[in-house]
Amino acid sequence: MFKNVGLVARFDRKKAIKLAEDLAKYLKAKGLEVYVEDTLAEKMGIKEKSAPLEKMKTDFIITIGGDGTILRTCVSIPKPEPPILAINMGVRGFLTEVEPKQAFAAVDKCLKGQFAIEKCMKLSITADGVKFPDALNEVLISAGEPAKLLYARILKDREPILDCQADGLMVATQTGSTGYSLSAGGPVLDPGVNAFVLTPICALSVFRSIVFPADSSLTVKVTRPRRVLTVVDGHHRQLVSSKTPSLTVTRSKHETSFIRFKENFYNRLRSRLLFKGM
Repeated sequence: MFKNVGLVARFDRKKAIKLAEDLAKYLKAKGLEVYVEDTLAEKMGIKEKSAPLEKMKTDFIITIGGDGTILRTCVSIPKPEPPILAINMGVRGFLTEVEPKQAFAAVDKCLKGQFAIEKCMKLSITADGVKFPDALNEVLISAGEPAKLLYARILKDREPILDCQADGLMVATQTGSTGYSLSAGGPVLDPGVNAFVLTPICALSVFRSIVFPADSSLTVKVTRPRRVLTVVDGHHRQLVSSKTPSLTVTRSKHETSFIRFKENFYNRLRSRLLFKGM
């Protein structure tokens, strides 16, 4: 089923690099072509078949790290995205599927086709006509300085719905609702809910999260300041400067696909996030 694979890992942990080296040998022995992210390849001391994430066109990708490694991968890899097998070497690893000790067994299951695919919605983002990378988790809009207010008008399907003053505004997918949005007081969205959520960061007025249908077009028109910082999935950062910066968020035509075995959303929610200790 799979003929080639991409390997991505965090660079700051020797155990992650060592596991990547071992997996590369194991996958090659199984007859797969292995492409290693170029920066990781340098850490591993190999030169053959390395590629930057932007050019990693493979049948599937293995990430070794936490949610940050997954998000970094999804921001950059070519579209449509290949499925991802995520091995946890992060702090929480909410999006990951298996622990390092299960890595080789998980690879064997993948090669035998013994897995399911979980598809996750992404957000398409444009600002003043400029297209940003799609977001798997969220897009954050802020004044770019701590405790500096963002004055903005929110429009749904081009109709104004409210004005707000806050340190920032965040639009998150169902996947992203368990991350930064949750920390900011937003709700957890069940993956079956076809929606995204707008969450304010330290709003000046009584303003709570609002859940919108996924087919909505949400526009944030900033009246002050004239220069705002936009952050996609914590990795892609871009300043938007104009008289009235405007950012529009819609559902992307692209999705992120995860390879899953027995884990499901509520198991991960219970064991890794909300209800640990029950």
